[in-house]
Amino acid sequence: MNLNKILLSTALIFSLFIDISAAEKIFVVERESNSLAIIEGGLPGNHIVNMKDMNHGVVKFYGKDGYVISRDGYVIKFDPQSEKIIKEYKTSDSAIGFVISEYYVAVANYDKKSVDILDRDLNPIKSFVTGSKNVGIKIYKNYLIFSQMDNDKITVLHDKNMGKKIPDFEIYKEFEDVGVMPFDAMIKDNHFITGFFSSEHFGVVDLDTMKYSKIKIMLGDRKPVLKVPHFGFWSISKGSVFIPAVGDNKVLVYDSQFNFVKNIETEGLPVFTSLSPDEKFMAVTFSGKKFPVIQIIDTASLQIVKRFEFDGKVLHVRWSNEKPNLYVSVNDTNKIAVINTQEWYVAREIFQIKKPSGIFIFEGTK
Repeated sequence: MNLNKILLSTALIFSLFIDISAAEKIFVVERESNSLAIIEGGLPGNHIVNMKDMNHGVVKFYGKDGYVISRDGYVIKFDPQSEKIIKEYKTSDSAIGFVISEYYVAVANYDKKSVDILDRDLNPIKSFVTGSKNVGIKIYKNYLIFSQMDNDKITVLHDKNMGKKIPDFEIYKEFEDVGVMPFDAMIKDNHFITGFFSSEHFGVVDLDTMKYSKIKIMLGDRKPVLKVPHFGFWSISKGSVFIPAVGDNKVLVYDSQFNFVKNIETEGLPVFTSLSPDEKFMAVTFSGKKFPVIQIIDTASLQIVKRFEFDGKVLHVRWSNEKPNLYVSVNDTNKIAVINTQEWYVAREIFQIKKPSGIFIFEGTK
């Protein structure tokens, strides 16, 4: 073998080693089989089974711990490295969201109409009964903030122990009549931002001053949008907020002070806007007839620059933090497509993933 062939073979082996030893480990919700599929080094691997009802299942990581919230109200702690379930705890028959801090896990419940505080090992600490479906739960410093869907209220809890090992939350402040049916929220710096099913605005709580304000949601022709998707489907960059409009083929753009900038015309009804790690591009997914389509927006020019269409419904996308990849969950054809985001083409497809939806990346192996 000549020197050039040896060097080429060495480079290929090194490239393969880098891919296999990559820090990112991908966990994919298999919604109909109540399991998590695992992708590592670009290859399908194990499936963690018995994850309860995984319709709309959500996975989060904190350090080297993994947590799942199931649609039927279970919180499940698992080890992302050994891929084993450690413990489960049922907070209700229907849970919608959760957050993780250094010392606790907080769960927003629907049917039990409470917010439950657990320690990191899923032992119950405290429960706040609200008499409402609870949504949009977030953490800011020593505060825990959530919205009460049925009571049109935003509640702020404060930890009297100021972040010590065992939290002791109490009601600090409640905002009444904030809007009709709050349904989700996000945090931008010190701002808790919540959306509503039936109001012509989204609400913003300044968590430093504890002041509330209403921001009109407007289309280009100044018609209000009465419903917006879950805020997990919004995107916030350093200078802009991108909002997929419901019932119209547009992504709405606001500046960092929530001033309306413009609308971006899209091919279909947008559901999910997802920013790349460098915030230069945004992937947009759609519902209805355009379920299989993804459009890529340049966030500087606010123009659509790329389009992809797949052979099934796209339920989720996730940008890699370490590679020029965009992972796409194609539910109907049981695969994850991988888009190369340097040259913008479908580089490969990963099969043996059953009815995939949410894609979540564990980086705790770094």
